[in-house]
Amino acid sequence: MLNKIVTLEVDDLTISGQLYLPGRGDRTPYPTVCVCHGIPSNSPDPSDKGYPLLAERICRHGFAVFIFNFRGTGASGGNLDILGWTRDLEAAIDYLCALPEVDRSRLSLLGFSGGAAVSVYVASQDKRVSSIVTCACPAEFSFLLNADEPQSIIDHFRSIGTIRDEGFPPSTEEWLSGFRLVSPIRYVAGIAPRPLLLVHGSKDEMVEVSHAHRLYDSAGEPKQLIIVDGADHKLRQNDKAMAIVIDWLKSRAKN
Repeated sequence: MLNKIVTLEVDDLTISGQLYLPGRGDRTPYPTVCVCHGIPSNSPDPSDKGYPLLAERICRHGFAVFIFNFRGTGASGGNLDILGWTRDLEAAIDYLCALPEVDRSRLSLLGFSGGAAVSVYVASQDKRVSSIVTCACPAEFSFLLNADEPQSIIDHFRSIGTIRDEGFPPSTEEWLSGFRLVSPIRYVAGIAPRPLLLVHGSKDEMVEVSHAHRLYDSAGEPKQLIIVDGADHKLRQNDKAMAIVIDWLKSRAKN
């Protein structure tokens, strides 16, 4: 397995990522998975090995895998901004489609929570995406948009380091309007006829399982909904959920 550090420039910001390639003399180009993390709710946990472990696990099944930090998170620059996240993902897709190791006809998105929402938004408009998996995807960002005091949300994100610059956002209303725009329930139908897998935990404490059913009902075919019994919001750390995801990705890669 080969691992390459990648930096992308988006909106004058540096977006940090890692590319994993099987590198065992396998035939290229590889089916490829671009992983999109969620919106951090707390400061980083040093004991959590994070997305590299998941990337390695998927890569061992013969996929090229790209993981990256959206703006405002990890080693990437900037501040948390959901519309900015959509441009970060577009830049990641541009990068992958330019690589000779990537099979552009088999480019899947694997998104988690807020990253899943961004994946639905981008995939509905970017036909280079061949299939998409969402894990714990909200139908809309109700937890943000229904808040009585939006400033308290911004203060929270500032306290955990995802809003870093003084004076950001210039307009709280415009910042929130981005979350209104990037509502998966408005775009999920646009993924068809490309395959969609929705995975949700039955005990998700952050995004109620009803969100998954609403998205499934709105999506076109082919689509599949899997509710993982007993699983919470952190599906990346759920071995059963990730085994389901990888098996589905492998079945799509054969098509």
